[in-house]
Amino acid sequence: MSGNNFTILAQQDVETIKYRDLVIDLGNGVKTNAQLTIPAVGNGPFPGVLLIPGSGAVDMNETEGFIRIDNATGSKIYPSGQLTFEIAQYLSERGFEVLRYDKRGVSTNYTILDTNIWGNATTNDYIQDGKKALNVLVQQPEVDPKRISIIGHSEGTLYAPRVAIDNSTNVKNIILMGVLAQNPTKAVEYYQDVSLPLEYASRVLDRNHTGMISIQQIADDHLLRNFLVPSFVVVTNNTEAITTTLAKDFGTSGHISIEKQLKPLLVKGYENITSFKSLKCTHPGVCPVLWRSMFNLTTNLGIIGNVSKSTGILILNGENDTQTPVQQAFLLQQRLTDVNHPDHTLITYPNLGHVFYPSTQWRTEFGPIQQYVLGDLYSWLESHSGFTPLSTFSSSSYASNATKINK
Repeated sequence: MSGNNFTILAQQDVETIKYRDLVIDLGNGVKTNAQLTIPAVGNGPFPGVLLIPGSGAVDMNETEGFIRIDNATGSKIYPSGQLTFEIAQYLSERGFEVLRYDKRGVSTNYTILDTNIWGNATTNDYIQDGKKALNVLVQQPEVDPKRISIIGHSEGTLYAPRVAIDNSTNVKNIILMGVLAQNPTKAVEYYQDVSLPLEYASRVLDRNHTGMISIQQIADDHLLRNFLVPSFVVVTNNTEAITTTLAKDFGTSGHISIEKQLKPLLVKGYENITSFKSLKCTHPGVCPVLWRSMFNLTTNLGIIGNVSKSTGILILNGENDTQTPVQQAFLLQQRLTDVNHPDHTLITYPNLGHVFYPSTQWRTEFGPIQQYVLGDLYSWLESHSGFTPLSTFSSSSYASNATKINK
């Protein structure tokens, strides 16, 4: 140190986070793995955060892909995106104790540990799992039970408000990331499977605005063909096989009408995906039993007014989100305004997709959550958790990247 010139050397070996592995008893003999991230500086009590994961057979980290093993070193190679893990790390480094957990019946690498537990899980099961996890968080010795926040991502945004409504004395804040406002099966899945690919075909492939596109265009297009061709054919990347499959389905190898031929086939695919046939579910996607329970679930628009007026609500959504489109966030924010909820904030992010990573308006790209999103999340939580952080942090430099609507 000399005069006004300072050199600061970071101590890379200084522990900032401690970890505690847990097993949560979900009842009826069902257990799941969980982990706490705990600030290593300070004695607490710390404000607590519960993370409720999104759709599919995701682990507690929401790992976006498969964990591989380096053959040379034997070490694990993780995908670049692990949304809930990244949130937990970021918040715990700044004074929050965070709990996250594997969804029931699954583990890492989309492994289904028990097909019966996984295949028969309902929305009510996931709501109750969230309540059990919340109870575990509240009981941690370092956690302040009066300063608890719940973060739900994607499908988790269905459950976070419901857990909060039934635990209004414990839950101080709700954060909904990639939000579902309407019924997932009736509105959002239809958008994903029908409306979005139709719009893509019209705006991108139909360059001459004739209402027609060719079979070859579909076969060569990596996005649209995924909606129409079975995955076991697509993965071969055999253009001839893909073209033959499409020609058979459409009854022609030439041009097709977007409205009269493409749309009915997309609708048929949507109906197959959302069918409620009670088949054994061994795939890592949304199972028929869960689809049925989602179909019958009261929407977030219908229940959000039941959230305690003392609970702060933050909504975050990418404007290029193809899985929970940003219009869902606008609808929920408008509903909160209509019911006069006193404390709600909406932040939308241009050019970001479902996992808050840069994406086009047509397809979700996967990668690490952007730092300015984490900054906004922390800044809002800091102001709503009644504590003075260990170090001053501001996300104001990121404000130009977001559209904010405050109440």
